[in-house]
Amino acid sequence: MYPELRREHAAALVDIGFDGYAIGGLSVGEEKQLMHEMTEATVPALPAEYPVYLMGVGTPADLVEGVWRGVDMFDCVMPTRNARNGSLFTSRGKLTIKNSRYRDDHLPLDEECTCYTCRNYSRAYLSHLFHAREILSYHLNTIHNLHYYLNLMADIRKAIESDSFARFRNDFYSKLERE
Repeated sequence: MYPELRREHAAALVDIGFDGYAIGGLSVGEEKQLMHEMTEATVPALPAEYPVYLMGVGTPADLVEGVWRGVDMFDCVMPTRNARNGSLFTSRGKLTIKNSRYRDDHLPLDEECTCYTCRNYSRAYLSHLFHAREILSYHLNTIHNLHYYLNLMADIRKAIESDSFARFRNDFYSKLERE
């Protein structure tokens, strides 16, 4: 992945002068640790007063780790694509609604979530909709995943503003469960 080449290219872009900088070519199959190392190699070469955008990176942990390393913006299809495939993000980790264990589970997807889906529908109903291939399943799952991502980033901003991002990061990982 050539960290020195990334630093050299970052310096050349800074010399040109842009209103923000994108880091690309990551999250395309390499190990997460290598992605983090390349981000760490690149971000310090960019001016802190301009936004840094990490292209195509998108698990919740990727966002937390990207911000930890100085990234400001992200884009990814993951929340919507995963929603269509029954993979939902929660404060406790990923929940796969197509698993049979949710057929009779009358809890909301995420008891900490305030989205429309979590306030109005149970895991059992969402499981039924998914297995029946109802279009409503994709809508409700997408509403939830997008709400989760927007809230995650809002919580990250609050933690940065209150100078408690290190604690937020630790809490984020301590709450995750394996499905």
